[in-house]
Amino acid sequence: MLAPAPPPERDPVEVWGRAATAVALLAVDPGGLGGLWLKARVGPARERLMAVLPGLLAPTPAARLPLTLTDEQLFGGVDLAATLAAGAVVRSRGVLGNGPRALVVPMAERLTGGLAARLAQVLDAGQGHCVVALDEGAEADERLPQTVADRLALHVDLSGLALADCPDLEIDPDLIAAARARLPAVRLPADAVETVVRVAHRLGIASLRAPLLALAAARASAALDGEPVVTEDDLICAVELVLAPRATMLPAEPEEAPEPEAEEPPPPPEPETGDDTPEPDADEDNVPDMLPEEVLLEAARAILPADLLAKLAAGKAPRVTGASAGTGAAKKGNRRGRPLPSRPGRLDGQSRIDLVATLRAAAPWQVIRRRLTPDAPQKVLIRAEDIRLRRFEEKSDRLLIFAVDASGSAAFTRLAEAKGAVELLLGEAYARRDYVALVAFRGDHAEVLLPPTRSLVQTKRRLAGLPGGGGTPLAAGLRSALDLADLSRGRGLTPSIALLTDGRANIALDGRADRPTAAEDARRMALAVRATATPALVIDMSPRPQSQLRDLAGEMNATYLPLPRADAGRLSAAVAGALVP
Repeated sequence: MLAPAPPPERDPVEVWGRAATAVALLAVDPGGLGGLWLKARVGPARERLMAVLPGLLAPTPAARLPLTLTDEQLFGGVDLAATLAAGAVVRSRGVLGNGPRALVVPMAERLTGGLAARLAQVLDAGQGHCVVALDEGAEADERLPQTVADRLALHVDLSGLALADCPDLEIDPDLIAAARARLPAVRLPADAVETVVRVAHRLGIASLRAPLLALAAARASAALDGEPVVTEDDLICAVELVLAPRATMLPAEPEEAPEPEAEEPPPPPEPETGDDTPEPDADEDNVPDMLPEEVLLEAARAILPADLLAKLAAGKAPRVTGASAGTGAAKKGNRRGRPLPSRPGRLDGQSRIDLVATLRAAAPWQVIRRRLTPDAPQKVLIRAEDIRLRRFEEKSDRLLIFAVDASGSAAFTRLAEAKGAVELLLGEAYARRDYVALVAFRGDHAEVLLPPTRSLVQTKRRLAGLPGGGGTPLAAGLRSALDLADLSRGRGLTPSIALLTDGRANIALDGRADRPTAAEDARRMALAVRATATPALVIDMSPRPQSQLRDLAGEMNATYLPLPRADAGRLSAAVAGALVP
């Protein structure tokens, strides 16, 4: 079998040119485009692009947002120090209190769910704010939360660009100012909306924000070129910067149209009888009626990577979005972990008080309370409703449990793939703090061959002697995986189950070769997995997808992923993408 061809290398000149175009479009319409998702590690390429951005966005000032930003710092609130000094309530305006801002978010891949939701709320308010998300994630599961990414029109990836590939940007601020003045008068062609929506659909884009943002980018491009109407080049630019980076599937090649049959020549035009024929409107002549959909798709195909389908193999499974991608479950407490915003509460001898937040809650009421109790000896009057308690959040480690069907004559092929996938995942476990376990089921029982571990040496030693052959005790495999998941929870791990099989259950839980009973036992164990809310993935490795396994996945509330002839790399990518807790 021939090895798949490597994806073509990106042209640095084209990548840098698209980045420069994206920055110029954002400067023309920051509020309408929402912002820029810039995926690049810290380096000269990113710094050179970011160096020109504040000047182009003027008069909209840029504000750098730390990941620990509080609601008071973002939206404004009571200024505790000023309030205590003045003896009256003094409120701070916050980052957003002085008009539109360009919010620059470093390490955006680590945005918490709460801050991501607040930024989405800011962008939805339509007050002219925009976000520049600097995504420095190196792993596939380190990415900007979808809540924010869906609202940023422009997606640019500068990964791999050297300083020599990034010449100085020469964008005239006066040109940007003139484009802003022309933007409200720029019009769309007659079928632009329908065409862009159809292109987004054929690229597998489900969000309706994407075509709307693409149309906004096309209008900004036309304004930048001094055109009163959006042209084909403007739409191609919007497809490349807005739709193509969001694509989840390769658009099908257009089918060749059949040769037209010979037709009779059209009759000659009738002679004009007068001047009653209405003259076409001069404005309508400048607006085309049809836009070439295939031209836009061809532009998207040109910049899509050749291995898009391989990279999106796990995309068939719905990815759980959020800031905790790639980590275990979040556990809240009041002792250790990442600090969270404090909440009102009562002192119970175990909780820890947040003194600053408590004083901030009490500050607005000091004047009233002092009038009610003028003889109180305390300088600051605190009531029970002012008490704020500290909270922390810590992440548990993640455990991937492979339940592998080791039955039948073809088991050795599947086991080799499972071994390779486990070893690939373990290679990443040191960085992501993941654990891996292996359950094999064959004959009339299931066995835990590899308990939760991150030891690569131990894993290879255990996998070397993995046997195969016999019946398919699917219910026993699910029960062993579920027992291991329950045991791991007690040890502070967050388990997920990946079931690899290509056949139907034929061995019941009691060891009898009874296919109907085995199927019912497997269904009951699938319901037990569902009852524990354990994330699960059913990988169908048979030559043809089987409806029985699809139904079993439905009973488990798991993702069904048919992967015939999958190698270890594709299997590892599918599991890592589908089982993000």
